[in-house]
Amino acid sequence: MKTSREKLQRRAQRVRTKLRRVAEGRPRLSVSRSHKNISVQIIDDEKGITLASASTLEKEVIASAKSSGNVEAAALVGKAIAERAKKAGVEDVVFDRGGYMFHGRVKALADAAREGGLKF
Repeated sequence: MKTSREKLQRRAQRVRTKLRRVAEGRPRLSVSRSHKNISVQIIDDEKGITLASASTLEKEVIASAKSSGNVEAAALVGKAIAERAKKAGVEDVVFDRGGYMFHGRVKALADAAREGGLKF
């Protein structure tokens, strides 16, 4: 019997395999979440470097949100990553939801990043 962590890793690998087919050199917007926090990175897989990152662990996000583990905080992280991506010169990305379902905090982060100017 597989644990929930093993199932999550398997789903994440399946998602990333599909993303490699459609990426065409675009950086990957990778989401990672826990019960209390959510973080996101823009990763250039060809060079193996992180171009920008944002998280609910950062002081400016915590100061403007009631909690770090809710939809409101995820939206703030989405806005922050969009701003940092613009500074890094990134507009088009491929959204990597990992093994997480596209709803709730993950969806709020994606919507806020789109509103901030990222295209995916």
